[in-house]
Amino acid sequence: MARRLAVTAETWPIQGTFRIARGGKTHAEVIVAAIRDGQTTGRGECVPYARYGESVQSVLEEIHALRVEVENDLTRDALQHRLPAGAARNALDCALVDLEAKRSGRPAFELLGVAKPVPVRTAFTLSLDTPAAMGQAAANAAVKGFALLKLKIAGAGDLARVEAVRDAAPSARLIVDANEAWTQDDLITLTPHLARLGVGLIEQPLKADEDAFLGDFKSPVPLCADESCHTRADLARVAGRYSHINIKLDKAGGLTEALALAHEAQLRGLRLMVGCMVSTSLAMAPASLLAGMAEFTDLDGPLLLARDREPGMTYKGDLLYPPERELWG
Repeated sequence: MARRLAVTAETWPIQGTFRIARGGKTHAEVIVAAIRDGQTTGRGECVPYARYGESVQSVLEEIHALRVEVENDLTRDALQHRLPAGAARNALDCALVDLEAKRSGRPAFELLGVAKPVPVRTAFTLSLDTPAAMGQAAANAAVKGFALLKLKIAGAGDLARVEAVRDAAPSARLIVDANEAWTQDDLITLTPHLARLGVGLIEQPLKADEDAFLGDFKSPVPLCADESCHTRADLARVAGRYSHINIKLDKAGGLTEALALAHEAQLRGLRLMVGCMVSTSLAMAPASLLAGMAEFTDLDGPLLLARDREPGMTYKGDLLYPPERELWG
């Protein structure tokens, strides 16, 4: 029986408003690709991201343009050459992995040659807000058992934000994520204070096209590339500027490239963070296969939603459990 491809755009409400330096949103817009082969269906979820020139419509068009090839048994290897790294390729890549796992009866981690996933501790992300509001959010997260907090920051007022969070959660490990919002002056001025406050990682402080400055900057806090690192093609450039990279499936264009990126990054001496967009458990499931390689896991997307799809990933406090096969893989 021939394969059939179904593609749907979905909207999932967020708890309140999720804000980063670029703005806020109240809903997560995701796209699900489902590839059916007989009685078996493989699924993958992606999040179009305007920062990278994507929209729901553009990603739908990219996926639909490959319909005939997908339905005529397009392989994951061939897919890597048919679409650029991005959300569309991610949805199809993850759907093909899921389909192969379900058809073969072998779990995805085994098919891909990665370690069997075990429960891991995930960060919880605090939306950009006033210092008082972020302090309260940190206190709430600490009560729920989150020992690693990721703060969205934006430049002006950031020191007060981090101080408020540190006061509210004195024992938590902290990551701050500027989403390219800092200037060089911010970097020079703020990093000593963040080191004093025990911040463990600063994510993407400068704009991706301005981070050459980091090659000569001796940061007192480790720096992590996010917008500056999508695929293996970026590694030579970021290796002298950052100590860590944040691997996200939507940037890498799927689990296939993400795993290759993780392995090559480690060979270059870079340490790993596995991250996500605000999305459902269907997006977290394949990303969770990378967690065993990562120093930092940030797979809290469903926790930021008002509701998740069912079945979803299981979270107990900050502990994230491997996905059930009914969900993915």
